[in-house]
Amino acid sequence: MSRPEGFAPIFDGSSRLLILGSFPSVKSRAVGFYYGNPQNRFWGMLSSFFGEEIPPDPEGKRAFLLEKHIALWDMVTSCEIEGSSDASIRAESVADIRFLFGHAPIECVLCNGAKSYSLLAERYPQYLPVAQKLPSTSSANPRYEASAWHAALARVFEGDFPQKP
Repeated sequence: MSRPEGFAPIFDGSSRLLILGSFPSVKSRAVGFYYGNPQNRFWGMLSSFFGEEIPPDPEGKRAFLLEKHIALWDMVTSCEIEGSSDASIRAESVADIRFLFGHAPIECVLCNGAKSYSLLAERYPQYLPVAQKLPSTSSANPRYEASAWHAALARVFEGDFPQKP
């Protein structure tokens, strides 16, 4: 079993929304950027919400996130994992998301799937009042619903943020 490393967070001093994934897939690790598997629905969902094209490269995607005041990180920074399966994650190191809350005006957390939400609940329960678990955008998730993501994003970007913890 390998022990790969995840990616550094993407954020700046005006990031208001934090989207938390679990851990990069094999394909994401191969391209060196978040949601690098073209079958993952993340970038398509996010760009369709804003009515824009999917940025073609990591630099464009990073700029897109920052322009929209979105921070992006994974709850697991390194782990033992078989392939891309969240269920196989073992001996994980967990991101210190307090760092982001200390360096950006994060007001809301959207968890991309059950694993990121369960780790958030376990390690940082103080952020649960501003967090929401959403269906994973992974192509392996048959319960994915773009409408759930769009509704959550609409609440965030229509000014209905919860109170900051």
